[in-house]
Amino acid sequence: MDHIQLKCFISVARTLSFSEAARRNYLSQSTVSRYIKELEREFGVKLFERTRRDVALTNEGKLLLPYAQEIIDTLNKATSVVSQLNSGKGGRLRLAYDSTSLSCPTKLLKKFTKKYPDIAVDMVRLSGVESLSELNNPDYDFYFMPRDMLPDSDNIDYIVTHRDTLGLIISSDYKSVRNKLDSTDLKQAKFALLSEAESPILYMEIMDIFRTFHFSPDSVTEFDDVRSVFMSVGAGMGVSILPTKLIENYKTPAVKQIELGDIEADISYVLAWRKNNSNPAAHLFLSAVNLGKVEEEEEYVI
Repeated sequence: MDHIQLKCFISVARTLSFSEAARRNYLSQSTVSRYIKELEREFGVKLFERTRRDVALTNEGKLLLPYAQEIIDTLNKATSVVSQLNSGKGGRLRLAYDSTSLSCPTKLLKKFTKKYPDIAVDMVRLSGVESLSELNNPDYDFYFMPRDMLPDSDNIDYIVTHRDTLGLIISSDYKSVRNKLDSTDLKQAKFALLSEAESPILYMEIMDIFRTFHFSPDSVTEFDDVRSVFMSVGAGMGVSILPTKLIENYKTPAVKQIELGDIEADISYVLAWRKNNSNPAAHLFLSAVNLGKVEEEEEYVI
């Protein structure tokens, strides 16, 4: 059974005329008759009673008609929606991101919305813990998150978008003649950090820094959002370690960034999605952002 057969059936049922159905579908009358016979063989019933003068629907034909019309209407609607979406005239994209990967979705969305300005975009910030539980949620098309947060799943595909080194932010009033702090300075500092629940990978990297240099801070205050971290640092309540691209996004006159000195650390970020995602806007997004691989590195330029 195909949609042409169903369209012919509907035309004959509406007009009770094989010749008129042939005219409306730009087919020969013999072709329409063949399509109807093929449908009757497939269903195992007669759909029309035929005489030399008249054509009438059987009870089985009357039963099939509304379903056939619904199938054709749905197909027409789907064709229209996909065609409209492909030209950038409609649709909706749903993105989830963790708070430390904000710079990447901003750049990719700029590319996408420039090409498809009429596709609506919803954005939701998820904590690290939420990202893990929501990764298979069909409510979202894409996830921006640290690579180490990805589960080992055959249902998830991803592209590494970038690596981000970690930097240190301090209050602009911090008295220092140097433009960097080393491990000795950090041992004496108070810290204002994104909480482990909000960003598990960043928190783990910072704890690794502490372990590497064999110290445990005397004072650590945790926050569940980046702005609170910057406010705390700007108020002189402590220093913080954050991804450098995130620092560039949120940096204010109240804080300044300095080098971590003899400390090296970075985080890889990914754009992840479910392999069975059927949203046409999602396919347009991947095509529009045109992620290209950097030679000999698992990193993609944006």
